Formats: sequence, structure tokens, C-alpha cells
Amino acid sequence: MSHSLHITSMILLAVCAGAALAQDVALEAPIRAIVADQVVAWNAGDGQAFARHLAPDASFTNLFGMVMYGAPAFAKRNTDILNSFYKGTTKQHVIRRIRFVTPDVAIVDIDNEVRGVKSMPGGMVVPPDGIVKTQLMEVFVKREGRWWIEAFHNVDVKSAK
Repeated sequence: MSHSLHITSMILLAVCAGAALAQDVALEAPIRAIVADQVVAWNAGDGQAFARHLAPDASFTNLFGMVMYGAPAFAKRNTDILNSFYKGTTKQHVIRRIRFVTPDVAIVDIDNEVRGVKSMPGGMVVPPDGIVKTQLMEVFVKREGRWWIEAFHNVDVKSAK
């Protein structure tokens, strides 16, 4: 292969990789916006707004192991906790990975932190820094041009021993 042909091949490969990256960013943008919107709603103490992207029949497992179904149950539970033990807390989401199973189904892994926690129910110990860390997995499904959260699974992150 000549030197110029090799350089041309490398340029084409870089252009294709750049185009694929731009496509991934475009596909991820609406999902990232929803995840960011959840943080805004939580930080405003608004359980109804926190639930606005949940599909009507979604499944929800919280860090206490409670399993619920449907957006109304999710909204009620989050309204209740934002008015009680999580009142005045703030949330931080860091997306670890977005994996498209199909063009219309994405699994989103999120490092989740709730800051400013003063007490927890059920004998759960509040970390000394007041930050509850969880690993949140949300399954998104796109229907009629809109992304919905179909599953919300939140588990407590344990410290390594």
C-alpha cells in the first residue's frame, strides 16, 4: 500500500469514526436530557415532575427492595419521600453508560447520589457525610418519537471490605 493510500485510508477511518460518534451523541441526547430533568425535579422537591418520564405501566424497585408498578405509584412514592426523610436533599446523576439494545431500547446505568440525608427509615444507617450512593439502572423505550422509562431499578452501593 502506498503511503498516500495509507493516509487516505486513515483519514476515511477517522471520518467514519467521527460520524459514528456524532450519531451516538445525537441518539443519546434526549435520554441524557431526561436524566438531567429528573435531577432538576428532585432538587425542586417535586415527586410528580420526577415521575413525568415514567411509562404508565413501568416497574420500579427502590433501594429498600420495594417493588411497585405504574407511574402513579412511582409519583406517589417519590412525593412521599421528598416530603419526609429526603426533604431538602439534592440529587446528582452521573451516567456511567448508555447501551442501545435496539434503536428504540436503551439501558442506562447511572451513579446516583442523594446529598443532605439526615435520616433513613427501616434502620438504614445514614453515611457520616449524609450522601446516600446508589446504582440506578433505567430502561428507556422509544414509542411514537418519545422516550419513556419502562424500568427503574435502584440499589444501594455497598462499600468494599
